Amino acid sequence: MKPVRKAVLPVAGLGTRILPAAKTTPKNLLNVWDRPILAHVVAEGRAAGIEHFVFIVGRGQSAIEDYFDHAFELEHNLEAKGRSAILADVTADLLEPGQMSFVRQMAPLGLGHAVWCARDLIGDEPFAVMLPDMLMAAQPGALSQAVAAHEAVGGNIVVVEPAPTGEAHKYGIVALGGAAPGFDGRLKQMTGMVEKPAPGTEPSNLFISGRYILQPGVFDALAAHARGAGGEIQLTDAMLKRLETESFHALEYVGSTYDCGDKLGLLRANVALALGDPHGGASARAAIETLLNG
Repeated sequence: MKPVRKAVLPVAGLGTRILPAAKTTPKNLLNVWDRPILAHVVAEGRAAGIEHFVFIVGRGQSAIEDYFDHAFELEHNLEAKGRSAILADVTADLLEPGQMSFVRQMAPLGLGHAVWCARDLIGDEPFAVMLPDMLMAAQPGALSQAVAAHEAVGGNIVVVEPAPTGEAHKYGIVALGGAAPGFDGRLKQMTGMVEKPAPGTEPSNLFISGRYILQPGVFDALAAHARGAGGEIQLTDAMLKRLETESFHALEYVGSTYDCGDKLGLLRANVALALGDPHGGASARAAIETLLNG
């Protein structure tokens, strides 16, 4: 079984749900507590053993490339002033030479199209897809949990979580078969996917979240560029085609998800990560309580 070494991060979206905040700053570079959303997601990938990150970008997003590169003047000034702690924090997110690639998605044709754009860089090996809008706080990280599942059963792994009560009809819901050994019953064979099922017809209460491990055969299904919901090329449609011939498992991961593509989700993420910071959490809690009680 080949290891999961590469991850595709579709970051070309316009961030319409959080405009005007994303008007001039790529939405995935908006801050969550002490660093951009994307930095948290890349850190999760690195902890899971990802060696190469493929960013699918759009026009006007060169700041993403710059963030993971050296800022020589800034770093020199911090070093000259003896600000070693800040310098260490600034350089902690840098990727090594050859660890990142940037592919231009020249038209907003959907998630499936964004993933397809990475086909030549991925080659013939399993790969991860990480949706940067979804900040998934967990120990070990959500992708690390998915990698462990892939090492156990192989094939394709789709990370899922329970939909809020009464809201399953808003999501892509998975249909499930038997449980795989281990994982406390959280890893089950996936037999289907239903996009936004009518209330009362949901095959489960688990919806597809923001992490996948996929086999390269999905590129064959995406190559047809078939349009699905919203007139876009949907990754779930390609996955359904591969479900006929490949193994799929759904992993109910242990952790908390924050949809940072939504204003309230971004707020929740900031509060949660601030409170959970081992160094600044107490001060953050005091500041929040002062605002609530003021």
